[in-house]
This record gives sequence, C-alpha cells and structure tokens, in this order.
Amino acid sequence: MIEEDPFLTDYQNKISVRQSLFHNRLETIEESCGSLLDFANGYLFFGTHKTDKGFVFREWAPNAKEIFLIGDHCSWKPNTDFAFTQKDDYWELFVDDTVLHHGSLYRLLIRWDGGEGERIPAWVTRVVQDEGTKIFSAQIWNPSKPYMWEHPVKREEVNFKPIIYEAHVGMAQESPRVGTYKEFTEKILPKIAAGGYNTLQLMAVQEHPYYGSFGYHVSSFFAASSRFGTPEDLKNLVDNAHELGLKVIMDLIHSHAVKNEVEGLAKYDGTEYQFFHKGDRGNHPAWDSKCFDYAKQEVVHFLLSNCKYWLEEYNFDGFRIDGVTSMLYTHHGLERDFSSYEQYFDDTVDVDAEVYLMLLNRLVHDEHPSNITVAEEMSGMPGIAMPIECGGFGFNHRLAMGVPDYWIKIVKTLRDEDWDVGNMYYELTNRRAGEGAISYLESHDQAIVGDKTMIFRLIDKEMYTSMSISSKSLAVDRGIALHKMLRLMTISTAGSGYLNFMGNEFGHPEWIDFPRAGNDWSYKYCRRQWSLQDNKTLRYYMLSDFDKDMISLIKDHGCFDEAFPYKVYDNYGDKVIA
Repeated sequence: MIEEDPFLTDYQNKISVRQSLFHNRLETIEESCGSLLDFANGYLFFGTHKTDKGFVFREWAPNAKEIFLIGDHCSWKPNTDFAFTQKDDYWELFVDDTVLHHGSLYRLLIRWDGGEGERIPAWVTRVVQDEGTKIFSAQIWNPSKPYMWEHPVKREEVNFKPIIYEAHVGMAQESPRVGTYKEFTEKILPKIAAGGYNTLQLMAVQEHPYYGSFGYHVSSFFAASSRFGTPEDLKNLVDNAHELGLKVIMDLIHSHAVKNEVEGLAKYDGTEYQFFHKGDRGNHPAWDSKCFDYAKQEVVHFLLSNCKYWLEEYNFDGFRIDGVTSMLYTHHGLERDFSSYEQYFDDTVDVDAEVYLMLLNRLVHDEHPSNITVAEEMSGMPGIAMPIECGGFGFNHRLAMGVPDYWIKIVKTLRDEDWDVGNMYYELTNRRAGEGAISYLESHDQAIVGDKTMIFRLIDKEMYTSMSISSKSLAVDRGIALHKMLRLMTISTAGSGYLNFMGNEFGHPEWIDFPRAGNDWSYKYCRRQWSLQDNKTLRYYMLSDFDKDMISLIKDHGCFDEAFPYKVYDNYGDKVIA
C-alpha cells in the first residue's frame, strides 16, 4: 500500500497497528471457533429452527429478566407455557409443532427491570405486515417443499470486472404499485441480461418498516422483505439470474439500523447499548438511526453471521456495503472535506469499525474467492480496495463517488464550449492506484426526488414534449448526444467496473419519489416506464440501443484490462478526446 502511495509513509505505524488489531481479533476468533466461517454460523443456532418435534427459539438478550413467546397460539398474551429458559448467555424455548405451524405469527414479550416491550426476534428470517393494522409480526416459515436450486453459482476468475445493473424490486414494474420478486424474475432479468450487464445489484432486500427509506433503515437483518414476496421467490430470482450468467450482489446495510423498538434492535433487551453505542454516539445525527458498536464481540458475531447467511442461504455472490464512510469515522464523514491525509488517521477514526470491515471482507472471500465486495465510501480512505495482506481493507472495489458529482458540476455550471476534455480525463481517472473502482454517471442517489437524472438535466421540460422521433428540438438532440457521450466517457475510463441504475440506460424521464404523506402516498414516481424504451416512435429506444452496443464494445475489446486507459489525444478547441 505504501509502495503505491509513498505519502502514506508517515502513517505506516498506524496502518501496522490496524493490521495487528485485525490479526489479533481474527486469531482470537479462530482459537475459540476454529475458523472465521465457523464463527459466522450464528444464524444456525439463534433464531427459530424446526426440529423433528417442533420449533426451538434462541435469543441473546443479556438484560432480560423474562421472555415470552406471544402470538396466535396464546391470543397474544404472555403464558408461562411459552416462557423462555435462561441458559449461560442466551434464552431458549421449545414449542411443540402441534402448537405452531407454517404461517403462524408471533412476537416476543421481553421484560427487564423497570419495563417490558414486544419485540420482533433479532435473528428472525421472515417478517410480515398486517394490511389492516399495519403491525409487523414474525412468521413461522417452514414450507413443505424447500426451494431446490437448479443453477449453481458460477465461480469465475477472481479478477472479475463487474458491469452492474443496480435495481430495486419494488419499483421495477411500470404499474404504480409495489412490484414482486416473481415479476422482476419474469420481466426485468431478461432485460438486464440482454443489455450485456454481468452483475445485478439488488437494493432494499433486508426487511425495513418504512418503504420510503429505500431499504436503508433495516429492522430485521436476516429477513428478505416480504412486501416483494416469499423467500422462495427471492431464491428463484437469484437462481434465474445465475442461469442468465449474472452474478447477484445485494446492498448490505451494516452501517446503522432503524430506531424502531418493536420491529428493530433498538432497546431490544431494555438497554440502549446491547447492539449499539451508549449515549449520543449510538445515534446517527443525519440518518435518524442507531449506530452499531463494532467493539462488542456479540455484535460482530451477529453481523458476520448476517453476511454468511445471505451468501449461503440465498446464494448471493457478494455485497455492496452501504455507508462505509459513516462506519469509519465517529463524525460519520459529516461536514468534512478530507483534504489531508491526517484526517484518515486521526482520533476520529473508529478502529473497531475498520477491523470489522476487514473481518467482513475476509469472511466473504473465505466463503469463496470469487465473491465480490464493493464499498460505498466517499472520504477517499486509502486502502479500501486493496488486499488486507497489502495493508488494505480487502474490498474488491470502491464506488467512484466523485464521478457523478463531477458530471453534475460540469453540466450545471459550464457552457458546452467551456468543457475541458483534458480535465475530464484527469477527473475520471483520478483514483487510487492499486484499488479497483466502480465508475458511474448516475446511481439511484442522483435520481431521488429533489435531484435530477442526467437526461433531465440535459433536456429538462422538453422531455415531455419533444422525444418523438418526428419532433425537431435542438435541446433534445444535444441532450441525447451528450447523454451517450457522458456514459461512454465514464465507462471507457472506468478501469475495473461500471454501474447503472435501472432505467437510466434509456433516459428514464422521471425522478424517484416513494409514496409518502407529502405526495398523498402516490406510486406515480415510484416505478419504471419500460414502455418508453419499447416504443419505436420515441427516442428512448435509441439510448437503450446505444447502451447495449457500448457495453458490448467494452467487453469485446477488454477495455477494463487497464486500470488507467492511455490518453492518445485531446483538443480543447474541438472538444475531441481519444
């Protein structure tokens, strides 16, 4: 790492300390459990599990005095017949299968000194919401026929170059409602494969109480969101994606958790600090959420088990880890410009979070070396996407988050004739040597309400009047041409990976606005209008065709073989760059 960047020499000691802390913690885990993979088997013990005679429930709640299973089976009232027994460091209950069955609803009633509260179990793998009362409950999920995988995960070479299609299952359909895993499998997967993408990134998989959180306020970390369908439906989605030659990664949210107490982990056993930091440090000031304490072995056990669960149970091929910057610093990266190296190594760095991220990456790649991890990290922390043995954190790639910001700045502030193609090359290749990067023109972040997609920045209101192939509009002609060139410039300088949010490849005209009180709970802007892409009387299909040909060109000519593509020529006056 220091060989790649000699400016890190002054911080060699701190990098070495971080490495030592990681190896010490890994050694402790291996001494007690045999391996990191064995340590991450918590999901096989905790939670709800079917036995030959019934169901066994196990919970970690160190501050609890009593725990009861309440549900349909006892009219939702505590009953001593369904009281947990306290073991050494966990609580356990066995319930006969004449009492509970597939589909049974339940919650926990946890009592502690001075209070009590109903809770969704922390390790639960199925949560449903009552349509009438809007109340969430855990659900026994034990179908008579378990899902049988048909298409094994393809284990490609380790140096896989992802061309990522970022997608949200719920808003992937054209009709104004919540889409399903089944619909996505049938209608959207073929589009992604036909477009030439080799990786699907699924958002909002982990259960979250508020749909409008985009899946980022997670409540049940092991539960695939039931608003999109059943666990088998999601497995079938992943299975079919593998058949089409797609890797599937998911957005994994380990940077924070929802503040909800009944549905989430907040005050789970009556304390603020079971999973999270005490006091103000346990609250994220910008996200209105709770911050994990990565120093606690039980928390690391919970989160690493969560990683392995999604890899093993659902055959995901890796993760995009959200909010890495927020994890790395006690100030969460808020109001910091990161203009000096000192800021990457000062007292605001959360060393426990650093070690956790290294353990996460080691685990994911121990599960299989071809698994992918992508860091959403905006501070520029050195080593994020370098191997652990080289002094890094072990991610395969980091998102090049400065690229979309650069393009937005150019489009908003400069006349076309003032664009500097030489500067473009510099900005688009300004990344850390030795670290894989995923470059992109726009992701979901640039399409959320309050912002604009790039096509709308370029064409604006004429999107609504002049996209017909028979219309004559300089604004549309310019916008389409630049939309193509910006994408081509971005992918051709990407070096090791590229990302697109669904619909942006054909210039989807609308922003994303989830149903909320401010829009009368409308789904009008929480969908994708695929019919625009398929309509040959509109120009959207031309953008889609260009995107397909562009990706084919990049793949066929190995344009990701060089991390820093060579600039042959640039001319400021003519705006030509090769």
